[in-house]
Amino acid sequence: MRDLEIRGAGNLLGTAQSGHITAVGFDLYCQLLKTAVARMKGEKPGRLVETKLQLDFLVWQENDADERTGMIERAGAFLPRAYLPESRWRMEGYRRIAEANSPEDLEKLRIEWRDRHGPWPPAVERLLLAAEIKIAAAEARIRAVETQEEKLMLQQGQDYMMVSGKFPRLTARDAISKLKEIISWVVSLRGSP
Repeated sequence: MRDLEIRGAGNLLGTAQSGHITAVGFDLYCQLLKTAVARMKGEKPGRLVETKLQLDFLVWQENDADERTGMIERAGAFLPRAYLPESRWRMEGYRRIAEANSPEDLEKLRIEWRDRHGPWPPAVERLLLAAEIKIAAAEARIRAVETQEEKLMLQQGQDYMMVSGKFPRLTARDAISKLKEIISWVVSLRGSP
């Protein structure tokens, strides 16, 4: 943390980053680090959440988002500077979301943020819902959750899950409702082979 304060974040999340974080991604890197620390302390490590999200209606960076209307094609899912003005708070927030491996972890984070920073903007709600999708999908052994227009593609192992021989279709129009609909699909498919 002190190093980040002195030198700044640099390209920690950028494409020029070298080392292990590039190979596995920020989320998985944080989880692996948390697991290693837990093992060294003699604690039981939590389950890894390795589900890949590729949602065509979301952007993950603040400068790519257009938040003027709720009915936009690509909504933002990130921690805005206006909500968490200090970069160290945002980095800590992303780290805590990446390390969350249960709905309870996310709920603790929601309560803490509401208490410390007040009500969050829609971009934060979308980011937390996306994290909830990853956790629910990992519990259902779903490797990837993707959307293409209104088509929802859930990959379990090497196969895509179908309903009556077709990909499920999303009916919601706004991003938050789409995310909640995806959570419902994932939870409903938990018992599927």
